[in-house]
Amino acid sequence: MREIIKTNNLTKIYKMDYIEVKALDCISINVNNGEIVAITGASGSGKSTLLHILGCLDLATSGDYILDGEDVKNLSKDALAKFRNKKIGFVFQVFNLLPRLSALENVELPILYAGNREAKERSAKALGVVGLSDRIKHFPNQLSGGEKQRVAIARAIVNEPSIILADEPTGNLDSKTSHEIMDLFLELNATGRTIIIVTHESFIANNCKRIIRIHDGKIKD
Repeated sequence: MREIIKTNNLTKIYKMDYIEVKALDCISINVNNGEIVAITGASGSGKSTLLHILGCLDLATSGDYILDGEDVKNLSKDALAKFRNKKIGFVFQVFNLLPRLSALENVELPILYAGNREAKERSAKALGVVGLSDRIKHFPNQLSGGEKQRVAIARAIVNEPSIILADEPTGNLDSKTSHEIMDLFLELNATGRTIIIVTHESFIANNCKRIIRIHDGKIKD
C-alpha cells in the first residue's frame, strides 16, 4: 500500500508567559492510502494538535511531515493552502455551518474558493452521497444534529480529497446518530478515501482498522 502520511519526530511546543508546553513529543507515524485510523487519548493529550498539523492548519516546531510525497515545510503559505484544499477534507465536532446559508450553499463553499464552475452540481452530488438529497434547501436551524454533521461531511468531500480528517465528529450526537455517522465514514473509506478520526468514544475507535493512542504528547505503546 502507498504511504500517504508520514511523520518523523514531530514536536510541537507552545510558549505561554515564559513557559514552554510540549504538546507533541517526537511523534512518528505512518498512514497508508485507504486506511481508516482512530487517534485516541485523554483531553489535553495532544491528539487534536496532531490532527491540526496533519491537516496543515498548524505547523510543527520541529520534525518532518511528508504528505502524499510532499514535505510540507518546503511549501509557501499560499502553496500550502492550495495543497490542503486539494488533498484534505475536514469534519469538526461543532459542524461549522453558516446559519444563513442552505445546506447546498454551505457545501458549495470549498468549491467556490477553488474557483470551480460546477459548484451547485457537485455540491448536490455530495449531499446525495451522505443521504441528504431531500434537504439541500434546508437551513441549519431546520436540520437535526445528525443532518448537520452529514452536511459537514458533504462539504468535506465535495472537492474529492484523498484524505478526511475528523475531530470528535460524533461528540455532539446521541448514540444512534453517532453509529449512523460512523457507518457513513466506513462507506466513504470503502471508496478508497483515507480517514483519520480523533475520538474519545471506544465504539468509534474500535470500528477503525487501527488505533493510535496518544498520552502526554507521545505515542502510547
